[in-house]
Amino acid sequence: MTVTAWVAVAVFLLAYTLIATEKVHRVAAALGGAGIMLLIHATGAEAAFFGERSGIDWNVIFLLLGMMIIVGVLKQTGIFEYLAIWAAKRARGRPFRLMALLIVITACASALLDNVTTVLLIAPVTFLVCERLAVPVAPFLIAEALASNIGGTATLVGDPPNIIIASRGGLTFNDFLVHLAPLIVVLVVVFVALCRWLFRGSFRYDPERAAEIMTLNEREAIADRRLLWQSLAVLALVIVAFVLHPVLHYEPSIVALLGAGVLVAATNVTTEEALREVEWPTLVFFAGLFVMVGALVETGVIDRISHAAAEATHGRLALTTMVLLWGSAVLSAVVDNIPYVATMSPIVADLVQAAGGNEHAQVFWWALALGADLGGNATAVGAAANVVIIGIAARNGTPISFWQFTRYGLVVTLVTVAISTPYLWLRYLI
Repeated sequence: MTVTAWVAVAVFLLAYTLIATEKVHRVAAALGGAGIMLLIHATGAEAAFFGERSGIDWNVIFLLLGMMIIVGVLKQTGIFEYLAIWAAKRARGRPFRLMALLIVITACASALLDNVTTVLLIAPVTFLVCERLAVPVAPFLIAEALASNIGGTATLVGDPPNIIIASRGGLTFNDFLVHLAPLIVVLVVVFVALCRWLFRGSFRYDPERAAEIMTLNEREAIADRRLLWQSLAVLALVIVAFVLHPVLHYEPSIVALLGAGVLVAATNVTTEEALREVEWPTLVFFAGLFVMVGALVETGVIDRISHAAAEATHGRLALTTMVLLWGSAVLSAVVDNIPYVATMSPIVADLVQAAGGNEHAQVFWWALALGADLGGNATAVGAAANVVIIGIAARNGTPISFWQFTRYGLVVTLVTVAISTPYLWLRYLI
């Protein structure tokens, strides 16, 4: 590697260390790292702002912006208070039942929406219901972020890396349902059971608060019924457009921005009110992170790592599958899984063709998807949903540290990837 490449690696590791140790604010670390990458010419303005492989992923940025605006408008209707009371009553005030219910809702929603949109919708509900039951909110938020990444793995539109994989591999929405959804159902069940152990100290049951919850009428929480129906209509159209992405060919970011624009224009909500709920620090953090990872792409660091992993397998089907699964899980824990998959997908396409291009060779795509999507759970910056949840928590006065998230995420990643290993082995390799 060149000197610039080595310096870029050092800058990335330093920035990542600062984010992990929280010595400086994560936005400052990401922006500082991005600035240094530009200063040493590890990347340039053209590559950083407009590069398809190594630039800021504006689709992700504007998808987040559009959905944050829609969620901000929905918040004014009282729907989140309604859902909070409904969920708490269905769980009869018992915290673990509530967490299990929220996990299942999050995982199912993430299969149809993208995982970032799902956590944006579910987080306000979580804050309200946890306040009602006097239980700590952080474990619930962490569980929801992890559930969104697991559930999003099931479909083409559930996780941004899946869209990249489908485009490069010529895979359809139904391909993901047939090959990944059965495994994801099992993983969600295992995850619910795992949460009973991981967060065992957070399920303090208060009979008095539970009794109070059961007396509440959730319908009284709705503050503006007209705005609610307008917002739900727009949200429904946005969801349908997400699901029909393979047919309509509109990027999720365009759909989200159009939805946000229509909602603001067609209602009495002012622009200031609509923008008030936008998590601007989270958007800026993503931009800095994309520039840093893009610099590693531009200097050939990620390509070198990816090619080395491919060459080490010598074309053997089983070995290549396992290297892709576990290697993707490890790398996606460190760098965002979107640029990682964008870099790996051309290599995997070559591996599939070299292995004959048949259904057995397609296992490489499923190994890449599972490794990247589930590996994103391992750290606080491994997936977009994780970063968004941490940003929301900080904004609401209940900050979640990098290591607080990561110590749970690592366990979940190890368990889910370990279960995925025999699934791939038994279904495709034997």
